[in-house]
Amino acid sequence: MKTTNYGSTGCLEEIHPILFREKNALKLRQLTKNVPLNQWHYVFLLCYLVCKVSTEEQAKFTQFLDDYVANYLAFKILRDSLLQQLINNYLSKFCLNKSITKPILKSYIKQYYKHLVQDLHTEPDLYLEFVLKLIHNSEERSKLFAYILGCEIIKMMFQMSWLQHERLYQLQKNQEGFINSYIKPIQYAHRLHAIIVPKDERVFFAKRDYFIKRPKIAEPKLIELVMYSFTQDTITNLGLLIIRNLNFFVFDYEYIFNAEPECIFQL
Repeated sequence: MKTTNYGSTGCLEEIHPILFREKNALKLRQLTKNVPLNQWHYVFLLCYLVCKVSTEEQAKFTQFLDDYVANYLAFKILRDSLLQQLINNYLSKFCLNKSITKPILKSYIKQYYKHLVQDLHTEPDLYLEFVLKLIHNSEERSKLFAYILGCEIIKMMFQMSWLQHERLYQLQKNQEGFINSYIKPIQYAHRLHAIIVPKDERVFFAKRDYFIKRPKIAEPKLIELVMYSFTQDTITNLGLLIIRNLNFFVFDYEYIFNAEPECIFQL
Protein backbone atom coordinates (compact mmCIF):
# COMPACT_ATOMS: atom_id res chain seq x y z
CA MET A 1 0.00 0.00 0.00
CA LYS A 2 1.24 3.47 -0.87
CA THR A 3 1.75 6.26 1.63
CA THR A 4 1.95 9.83 0.43
CA ASN A 5 5.05 11.91 1.15
CA TYR A 6 4.91 15.64 0.43
CA GLY A 7 8.59 16.53 0.25
CA SER A 8 11.49 17.55 2.46
CA THR A 9 9.67 20.33 4.29
CA GLY A 10 7.17 17.78 5.58
CA CYS A 11 4.29 19.86 4.26
CA LEU A 12 1.82 17.15 5.12
CA GLU A 13 1.94 14.25 7.50
CA GLU A 14 2.31 10.80 5.96
CA ILE A 15 -1.20 9.40 6.27
CA HIS A 16 -2.38 6.22 4.59
CA PRO A 17 -5.26 7.27 2.27
CA ILE A 18 -7.41 4.20 3.10
CA LEU A 19 -6.94 4.63 6.85
CA PHE A 20 -7.70 8.33 6.50
CA ARG A 21 -11.01 7.60 4.75
CA GLU A 22 -11.93 4.88 7.25
CA LYS A 23 -11.20 7.21 10.16
CA ASN A 24 -13.41 9.95 8.75
CA ALA A 25 -16.13 7.44 7.79
CA LEU A 26 -16.20 6.39 11.45
CA LYS A 27 -16.55 10.02 12.52
CA LEU A 28 -19.35 10.45 9.99
CA ARG A 29 -21.21 7.42 11.37
CA GLN A 30 -20.85 8.82 14.89
CA LEU A 31 -22.17 12.20 13.78
CA THR A 32 -25.16 10.70 12.00
CA LYS A 33 -26.25 9.06 15.26
CA ASN A 34 -27.09 12.55 16.48
CA VAL A 35 -29.24 13.40 13.47
CA PRO A 36 -32.89 13.73 14.56
CA LEU A 37 -35.13 10.98 13.30
CA ASN A 38 -37.30 13.40 11.31
CA GLN A 39 -34.21 14.49 9.32
CA TRP A 40 -32.87 11.05 8.49
CA HIS A 41 -34.75 10.93 5.20
CA TYR A 42 -32.50 13.76 3.94
CA VAL A 43 -29.42 11.65 4.69
CA PHE A 44 -30.95 8.61 2.92
CA LEU A 45 -32.01 10.73 -0.03
CA LEU A 46 -28.52 12.21 -0.42
CA CYS A 47 -26.86 8.78 -0.27
CA TYR A 48 -29.37 7.38 -2.76
CA LEU A 49 -28.87 10.23 -5.22
CA VAL A 50 -25.09 9.96 -5.09
CA CYS A 51 -25.24 6.22 -5.73
CA LYS A 52 -27.74 6.41 -8.59
CA VAL A 53 -26.45 9.36 -10.62
CA SER A 54 -24.00 9.05 -13.50
CA THR A 55 -20.24 9.29 -13.12
CA GLU A 56 -20.36 12.81 -14.55
CA GLU A 57 -22.93 13.90 -11.97
CA GLN A 58 -20.88 12.30 -9.19
CA ALA A 59 -17.89 14.32 -10.38
CA LYS A 60 -19.97 17.51 -10.15
CA PHE A 61 -21.02 16.55 -6.62
CA THR A 62 -17.40 15.91 -5.69
CA GLN A 63 -16.51 19.36 -7.03
CA PHE A 64 -19.27 20.82 -4.89
CA LEU A 65 -17.82 19.08 -1.82
CA ASP A 66 -14.31 20.31 -2.70
CA ASP A 67 -15.52 23.90 -2.94
CA TYR A 68 -17.60 23.60 0.22
CA VAL A 69 -14.68 22.28 2.30
CA ALA A 70 -12.28 24.83 0.76
CA ASN A 71 -14.74 27.55 1.78
CA TYR A 72 -14.78 26.20 5.31
CA LEU A 73 -10.98 26.07 5.43
CA ALA A 74 -10.72 29.68 4.18
CA PHE A 75 -13.20 30.74 6.87
CA LYS A 76 -11.28 28.81 9.55
CA ILE A 77 -7.95 30.32 8.50
CA LEU A 78 -9.32 33.86 8.40
CA ARG A 79 -10.41 33.43 12.01
CA ASP A 80 -6.69 33.21 12.87
CA SER A 81 -6.37 36.98 12.72
CA LEU A 82 -2.82 37.03 14.12
CA LEU A 83 -1.35 34.91 11.32
CA GLN A 84 -3.42 36.70 8.71
CA GLN A 85 -2.25 40.10 9.97
CA LEU A 86 1.39 38.92 10.02
CA ILE A 87 1.30 37.96 6.34
CA ASN A 88 -0.60 41.13 5.40
CA ASN A 89 2.08 43.18 7.19
CA TYR A 90 4.80 41.50 5.13
CA LEU A 91 2.88 42.07 1.89
CA SER A 92 2.58 45.73 2.82
CA LYS A 93 6.27 45.93 3.78
CA PHE A 94 7.25 44.70 0.31
CA CYS A 95 4.80 47.13 -1.33
CA LEU A 96 2.62 44.32 -2.67
CA ASN A 97 -0.87 45.63 -3.23
CA LYS A 98 -2.64 42.57 -1.87
CA SER A 99 -4.19 41.36 1.37
CA ILE A 100 -5.38 37.93 2.42
CA THR A 101 -9.08 37.58 1.63
CA LYS A 102 -11.35 34.56 1.33
CA PRO A 103 -11.25 34.40 -2.52
CA ILE A 104 -7.44 34.74 -2.52
CA LEU A 105 -7.14 32.00 0.10
CA LYS A 106 -9.40 29.65 -1.86
CA SER A 107 -7.35 30.23 -4.99
CA TYR A 108 -4.08 29.64 -3.16
CA ILE A 109 -5.35 26.45 -1.49
CA LYS A 110 -6.01 24.98 -4.94
CA GLN A 111 -2.69 26.24 -6.29
CA TYR A 112 -0.83 24.82 -3.28
CA TYR A 113 -2.38 21.40 -3.89
CA LYS A 114 -1.71 21.56 -7.64
CA HIS A 115 1.92 22.51 -7.01
CA LEU A 116 2.38 19.60 -4.59
CA VAL A 117 0.90 17.19 -7.15
CA GLN A 118 3.15 18.59 -9.87
CA ASP A 119 6.27 18.08 -7.75
CA LEU A 120 5.31 14.56 -6.62
CA HIS A 121 4.99 12.98 -10.09
CA THR A 122 2.93 10.27 -8.36
CA GLU A 123 -0.73 9.66 -7.59
CA PRO A 124 -1.74 12.23 -4.93
CA ASP A 125 -4.38 12.25 -2.26
CA LEU A 126 -7.79 13.47 -3.33
CA TYR A 127 -8.18 17.22 -3.10
CA LEU A 128 -10.87 16.83 -0.46
CA GLU A 129 -8.57 14.72 1.72
CA PHE A 130 -5.78 17.24 1.26
CA VAL A 131 -8.02 20.10 2.44
CA LEU A 132 -9.28 18.09 5.41
CA LYS A 133 -5.67 17.56 6.51
CA LEU A 134 -5.08 21.30 6.39
CA ILE A 135 -8.20 21.89 8.46
CA HIS A 136 -6.94 19.63 11.24
CA ASN A 137 -3.30 20.78 11.33
CA SER A 138 -2.44 24.34 12.36
CA GLU A 139 1.26 23.90 11.52
CA GLU A 140 0.44 22.99 7.95
CA ARG A 141 -1.89 25.98 7.68
CA SER A 142 1.06 28.14 8.73
CA LYS A 143 3.10 26.62 5.91
CA LEU A 144 0.29 27.46 3.51
CA PHE A 145 0.63 31.11 4.56
CA ALA A 146 4.41 30.87 4.10
CA TYR A 147 3.79 29.54 0.58
CA ILE A 148 1.48 32.49 -0.15
CA LEU A 149 4.12 34.97 1.03
CA GLY A 150 6.92 33.24 -0.89
CA CYS A 151 4.81 33.05 -4.03
CA GLU A 152 3.94 36.74 -3.93
CA ILE A 153 7.65 37.61 -3.57
CA ILE A 154 8.58 35.37 -6.52
CA LYS A 155 5.76 36.87 -8.62
CA MET A 156 7.07 40.35 -7.83
CA MET A 157 10.58 39.36 -8.97
CA PHE A 158 9.21 37.83 -12.18
CA GLN A 159 7.79 41.26 -13.03
CA MET A 160 11.05 43.12 -12.36
CA SER A 161 13.47 44.22 -15.05
CA TRP A 162 16.95 42.71 -15.03
CA LEU A 163 18.28 46.04 -13.81
CA GLN A 164 15.92 45.80 -10.85
CA HIS A 165 17.11 42.23 -10.27
CA GLU A 166 20.65 43.59 -10.10
CA ARG A 167 19.68 46.20 -7.55
CA LEU A 168 17.71 43.68 -5.50
CA TYR A 169 20.48 41.10 -5.18
CA GLN A 170 23.02 43.82 -4.35
CA LEU A 171 21.00 44.49 -1.17
CA GLN A 172 21.18 40.88 0.03
CA LYS A 173 23.72 39.59 2.53
CA ASN A 174 24.29 36.35 0.61
CA GLN A 175 24.31 37.69 -2.94
CA GLU A 176 25.62 34.55 -4.63
CA GLY A 177 23.08 32.32 -2.93
CA PHE A 178 20.25 34.73 -3.75
CA ILE A 179 21.27 34.91 -7.42
CA ASN A 180 21.51 31.13 -7.81
CA SER A 181 18.31 30.38 -5.89
CA TYR A 182 15.98 33.03 -7.32
CA ILE A 183 17.43 35.41 -9.96
CA LYS A 184 18.90 32.82 -12.34
CA PRO A 185 15.76 30.64 -12.52
CA ILE A 186 13.61 33.71 -13.19
CA GLN A 187 15.88 35.12 -15.88
CA TYR A 188 16.15 31.66 -17.47
CA ALA A 189 12.33 31.55 -17.64
CA HIS A 190 12.31 35.07 -19.10
CA ARG A 191 14.63 33.90 -21.89
CA LEU A 192 12.93 30.54 -22.43
CA HIS A 193 9.48 32.08 -22.87
CA ALA A 194 10.74 35.09 -24.84
CA ILE A 195 9.52 37.49 -22.16
CA ILE A 196 12.89 39.24 -22.24
CA VAL A 197 15.06 38.65 -25.29
CA PRO A 198 18.63 39.85 -24.70
CA LYS A 199 19.82 40.50 -28.26
CA ASP A 200 23.36 41.77 -28.80
CA GLU A 201 24.17 41.62 -25.10
CA ARG A 202 27.61 43.17 -25.61
CA VAL A 203 26.23 46.20 -27.45
CA PHE A 204 25.60 49.04 -25.00
CA PHE A 205 22.37 50.46 -26.43
CA ALA A 206 20.97 46.97 -27.07
CA LYS A 207 21.59 46.20 -23.42
CA ARG A 208 19.88 49.43 -22.50
CA ASP A 209 16.71 48.25 -24.24
CA TYR A 210 16.26 44.77 -22.75
CA PHE A 211 17.98 45.38 -19.41
CA ILE A 212 15.65 48.13 -18.18
CA LYS A 213 12.40 46.86 -19.68
CA ARG A 214 9.92 45.54 -17.09
CA PRO A 215 8.04 42.41 -18.19
CA LYS A 216 4.28 42.57 -18.51
CA ILE A 217 2.89 39.15 -17.60
CA ALA A 218 -0.78 38.29 -17.18
CA GLU A 219 -1.69 36.71 -13.84
CA PRO A 220 -2.50 33.18 -15.17
CA LYS A 221 0.80 33.09 -17.09
CA LEU A 222 2.64 34.47 -14.07
CA ILE A 223 1.37 31.66 -11.82
CA GLU A 224 2.28 29.11 -14.49
CA LEU A 225 5.84 30.48 -14.69
CA VAL A 226 6.25 30.44 -10.90
CA MET A 227 5.10 26.82 -10.65
CA TYR A 228 7.26 25.80 -13.60
CA SER A 229 10.42 27.52 -12.32
CA PHE A 230 10.28 26.71 -8.60
CA THR A 231 9.25 23.73 -6.50
CA GLN A 232 6.64 24.05 -3.78
CA ASP A 233 9.39 23.44 -1.21
CA THR A 234 11.48 26.33 -2.51
CA ILE A 235 8.59 28.78 -2.39
CA THR A 236 7.42 27.66 1.07
CA ASN A 237 10.95 27.81 2.45
CA LEU A 238 11.38 31.34 1.11
CA GLY A 239 8.26 32.42 2.98
CA LEU A 240 9.41 30.64 6.16
CA LEU A 241 12.87 32.24 5.97
CA ILE A 242 11.33 35.71 5.65
CA ILE A 243 8.95 35.09 8.56
CA ARG A 244 11.67 33.70 10.84
CA ASN A 245 14.36 36.24 9.98
CA LEU A 246 13.36 39.86 9.40
CA ASN A 247 16.67 40.56 7.67
CA PHE A 248 16.72 37.58 5.33
CA PHE A 249 15.09 39.46 2.44
CA VAL A 250 16.40 43.03 2.33
CA PHE A 251 14.06 45.28 0.37
CA ASP A 252 14.29 48.97 -0.52
CA TYR A 253 11.47 49.93 -2.88
CA GLU A 254 12.80 53.41 -3.73
CA TYR A 255 16.25 52.08 -4.63
CA ILE A 256 15.08 49.03 -6.60
CA PHE A 257 12.39 50.79 -8.62
CA ASN A 258 14.22 54.06 -9.16
CA ALA A 259 13.42 55.10 -12.73
CA GLU A 260 16.97 56.31 -13.42
CA PRO A 261 19.14 53.37 -14.61
CA GLU A 262 22.35 55.11 -13.71
CA CYS A 263 24.44 51.95 -13.24
CA ILE A 264 24.49 50.94 -16.92
CA PHE A 265 24.89 54.39 -18.46
CA GLN A 266 28.02 55.56 -16.71
CA LEU A 267 30.79 55.66 -19.32
